[in-house]
Amino acid sequence: MVFAIVLVLIVVASVLFHVLSPWQATAAASNWGSIDAALFITLLITGIFFIAVTLFMALAIIRYRHKEGRRAAYQPENKKLEWWLIGVTSVGIIGLLAPGLVVYHDFVRVPQGAHELEVVAQQWQWSFRFPGQDGMLGKSDIKWVNSANPFGLDPDDPLGQDDVLIRNNEVRLPLDQPVKVLLRSKDVLHNFYIPQIRSKMDMVPGMVSHFWFTPTKLGTYEVLCAEYCGLAHYNMRGKMIVEEPAAFDQWLNSQPTFAQTRLSAAKPSRASVLEQGRQLAQNSGCLACHSLDGSASLGPSWKDLYGRTERLADGSSVQVDEAYLIESILQPKAKLVQGYPPVMVPYTFKQEELDALLALIKSLSGAMPDEQAPSGAAAASEDPAAQGRQLASSFGCLTCHSIDGKPGVGPTWRGLYGKTELLADGTSVEVDEAYLRESIRDPNAVIVKGFTPIMPAFEMTDEELDALVALIKSIADEGDSTPGAAP
Repeated sequence: MVFAIVLVLIVVASVLFHVLSPWQATAAASNWGSIDAALFITLLITGIFFIAVTLFMALAIIRYRHKEGRRAAYQPENKKLEWWLIGVTSVGIIGLLAPGLVVYHDFVRVPQGAHELEVVAQQWQWSFRFPGQDGMLGKSDIKWVNSANPFGLDPDDPLGQDDVLIRNNEVRLPLDQPVKVLLRSKDVLHNFYIPQIRSKMDMVPGMVSHFWFTPTKLGTYEVLCAEYCGLAHYNMRGKMIVEEPAAFDQWLNSQPTFAQTRLSAAKPSRASVLEQGRQLAQNSGCLACHSLDGSASLGPSWKDLYGRTERLADGSSVQVDEAYLIESILQPKAKLVQGYPPVMVPYTFKQEELDALLALIKSLSGAMPDEQAPSGAAAASEDPAAQGRQLASSFGCLTCHSIDGKPGVGPTWRGLYGKTELLADGTSVEVDEAYLRESIRDPNAVIVKGFTPIMPAFEMTDEELDALVALIKSIADEGDSTPGAAP
């Protein structure tokens, strides 16, 4: 009897909690009231089944409780009851599925005249792209992704030259204008989710998914990733600001286009060339077989490879120079290194891509391509801090480390250089160049108190480390008297 009373009380409490609860769904910032209706129908159907099943359990406990001298009747089959259960269950399933199918059909059926917005996901940050004056987005593909072209736009596509690029986690949209949202991922599974407008869609590498909505309420809304995408998944957040169309147009016109970003990168620095080579090696799968730190792998390590003499499978030897590297990339089976299986496939890289890969391999051996080496006024004009900022954005450092003093997953870089940090083991350390380099290459060697040890190890060249250190030093607090605090 006690169990029956408890079950009845659970039903009553659940109904009262839903009716009287102050935690109701917020007013949607879009035209997707049908989504809320589908959710309500789902809650209603499942609620009815919950009440019916729970009350039936209470009734069964009372009516069929144990009594001395009474035995339960054995009834292995009841056709009538089975048909009733099949019918009621089928109606319930149809009631759950049908509204969702109708709503999803509306969710992806984009109305005429909708503006386009492309959302690009990457561990652990968001980027956005709008069409330019022509109203059309240019072609994009992972093969064009590099440090100077993080969106992977086709540099030869005229439709993409005026595309507006937003390389941060904040995007703005005009009020009361439908928006078609195109979603793609550069690395792993992500999910674009804005709770207030009930929009949520998976982002699958190699695919472009989409949905649409109409912002109908001014305000700032949080953009979340609703698919576990790695250690810093919880920090993959952004902002969507809905504002008046005039304010939106003014903001959009102030953002750079693809052509403008290409023009600014027309004369790449050495750091950007190395980053281009690194991105190309990663995107093309080179790093799956060739390590950058000298560790053994399926193919020869690129560490100290350039200039070395390699013994070939036929017993002869060859010096690793530019000609040998280019031949090994384009025709990997022409000269096989002794001790390695002939599993590498031939690649068809452009000359500029080959140059970037060669620059990366040379940098890992301490060599510097003459055509990339800055000298005189060119060397003086290069800004290491600017190169560091570009690298920090490409590697995703700014997802966890802020540069304006705001708290994040990791310590802010603002005012970090020259500061004394308290470590997890109770000791202290002064943040100097040696500490920064160690923390980047081996982040778990020294853990700052109050921060989770989730940072992955980065394999960077000395030039890249110099650029990142220069960036961190350049944003030390004003008035910092620490020796060497200025880059």
